[in-house]
Amino acid sequence: VSTSHLQLAAFALGTVGWILCTISMGIVEWRVWHVDNTTIISSGIAWVGIWKVCFISYLHVSPGYREQFCHKFSGYDSFVPHEIYAAQGLLLIAMFMGLLGLAATIFALRNVYMGITQKTLIAPFFLVGGFFYIFAGLCVLIPVSWNFYSVTHNQSIDFPPSYYMPSSPAVQEPGAAIPAGIVAVILLLLSGMFSLSYRFPMTANTIMK
Repeated sequence: VSTSHLQLAAFALGTVGWILCTISMGIVEWRVWHVDNTTIISSGIAWVGIWKVCFISYLHVSPGYREQFCHKFSGYDSFVPHEIYAAQGLLLIAMFMGLLGLAATIFALRNVYMGITQKTLIAPFFLVGGFFYIFAGLCVLIPVSWNFYSVTHNQSIDFPPSYYMPSSPAVQEPGAAIPAGIVAVILLLLSGMFSLSYRFPMTANTIMK
């Protein structure tokens, strides 16, 4: 148990990182667009996510929506930028890889705290969990940095007329999903490094096993 404190910290950090990865994937605030024309976008602010675009409107622009109008992206929308498509796929992979990392770490910690001294039931699972954490962190890093680059360069999106969105905002800024993703990357990479740093204690009993 005394040799696995970092791995326990890795599990805690990995859990928080995985939760933040899931949150950043689900929320729509990836890009915050400030628009000049408030005829339909009443608040002058629209949120562009990786799954849909939303804004507040006081007009009945769509059946079933009163104030918040959202339009989901489909796999056939050619106007959706590559970085958004990449974020959809990579974040799903990251969520799955992070879950595998947590499962491997839980199994190894379970064996440690139950007093199981077989190296094959502890060390390999910490190592596998570490690789899963790092891979998940890299899968989050790519779309977060790519979308952040698009925001800082004020890149436009050629929305169709049915979206009621301008092709270019007056100004855009990063939404809450990007800092959440950055923190998730840091925590997942730290978890991976902590898990990979595990060294099984060499005692007479473990050498015999």
